[in-house]
Amino acid sequence: MRDDLIDRATSLIREVAQTEVLPRWRHLSDAEIHQKSPGDLVTIADQEAERALTAGLTALLPGSQVVGEEAVAADPGVLGRVGDAGALWIVDPVDGTNNFAAGKTPFAVMVALLRDGEPAAGWILDVVDDRMTVAEAGSGAYTDGLRVKVRTDDPPASALSGAVSRSYFPDDVRARMERGMGALGTVTRGRHCAGYEYVAVVADVQQFATFWRILPWDHVPGALIVSEAGGTVLHLDGSPYRPTDSERGLLVAANEDVWATVHAALLA
Repeated sequence: MRDDLIDRATSLIREVAQTEVLPRWRHLSDAEIHQKSPGDLVTIADQEAERALTAGLTALLPGSQVVGEEAVAADPGVLGRVGDAGALWIVDPVDGTNNFAAGKTPFAVMVALLRDGEPAAGWILDVVDDRMTVAEAGSGAYTDGLRVKVRTDDPPASALSGAVSRSYFPDDVRARMERGMGALGTVTRGRHCAGYEYVAVVADVQQFATFWRILPWDHVPGALIVSEAGGTVLHLDGSPYRPTDSERGLLVAANEDVWATVHAALLA
């Protein structure tokens, strides 16, 4: 991929965040917040940011398509484009909308580029801190231009910290995980923002994160970033993650050894 496409997309994402998302944070009226489904919010910032990103990204790469979270909410058939041939952008205009609507952090803008169904690049922007993490397939991951890599050691389970996001997990899987959490160090319920969790693993703020619902806009950008930083992203059954996957959950970890340790603790 040409470096200028990465740079231009990075600039576009930042611009949209600064014009459509950040000015609305803590300034939303009740009329600008709606429920798509119980507990699942959408705001005018999500809608306007997705419109701006869709127009801007397709202009950067003529002939490309976009699968955005809000477009799929309006027409579920749009989701079927993931895996199509050609260039496809995946857009989460505000990841962590419930945090955003409540005037809290974290929240992020997330974008990925697929080529013929394969992740080619991913972006996660922490909007409030204006911190951008970018990965290009085969070229590594970078935060604000500096190469980032995960830790490579193999700590004991008791030394590991991470997030077990128990929402959406089947009852039997959740019960197994809750029984196993005691073997691990610090375990939180997550920050309700997948973009935060992936970057936190790369930055060694935490060493793992789990998810059950794996919609592409929540996970394709972060999965590429963690993988390009040397981390491990696999389904709970140990199989590789693909952008078209929507089942079997995910365990994200700093490296293969950490993945195996966390998996043994939570699901053995």
